[in-house]
Amino acid sequence: MEQFTNRNLYNLEETIAAPLFEGAVYPWELLPKISSFIVELGKKLPKDRFTEVKENVWVASTATVAPTAFINGPAIIDEEAEVRHCAFIRGNAIVGKGAVVGNSTELKNVILFNKVQVPHYNYVGDSILGFKAHMGAGSITSNVKSDKTLVVVKNGEEQIETGLKKFGAMLGDFVEVGCNSVLNPGTVIGRNSNIYPTSMVRGCIPAESIYKKQGEIAGKYNR
Repeated sequence: MEQFTNRNLYNLEETIAAPLFEGAVYPWELLPKISSFIVELGKKLPKDRFTEVKENVWVASTATVAPTAFINGPAIIDEEAEVRHCAFIRGNAIVGKGAVVGNSTELKNVILFNKVQVPHYNYVGDSILGFKAHMGAGSITSNVKSDKTLVVVKNGEEQIETGLKKFGAMLGDFVEVGCNSVLNPGTVIGRNSNIYPTSMVRGCIPAESIYKKQGEIAGKYNR
């Protein structure tokens, strides 16, 4: 599981949430801590650059938030981020610098690193998306198993019990997810990998890979 640790998935210089990662090995360990971290960090944000627009919702002065967007706290919208028409941020969300939360996209208990794009009809719940990760139109994270059992991260014969009922997907830096794909609970995608459109993904996808379908994964540079 080494390649799916925080240090191998993410450039922590590209998120305001970097202190949250201290002492954690895997990203899903952070999911129960996002809410309290936002409240603590928000109170320390510089008042000349961030405004608490309502209780526990901090928005950078350089961010753009559409009047039709809804943001529930706790949440931080970082500098130069864009929250577009009818976006729905349910709470416990960090939207990184220059990130885009698009039309009718819903966020819940997430960290979006800088320059992440979830621009069209996406659902992202109980997930962490790395620097410049992009989810195509209609792609979603499914964050609860149909049988409601706890999520187990699986990489071949390796398994890690997370103890979490709600766990969407962990996307490394520069991951590209094709349109209308579903990332099942416990999905972890390594850095710089691509997911074909309309894919159904589960388990761990190695870095530098192209996911075509279940059981068919090609190395980017070994095709």
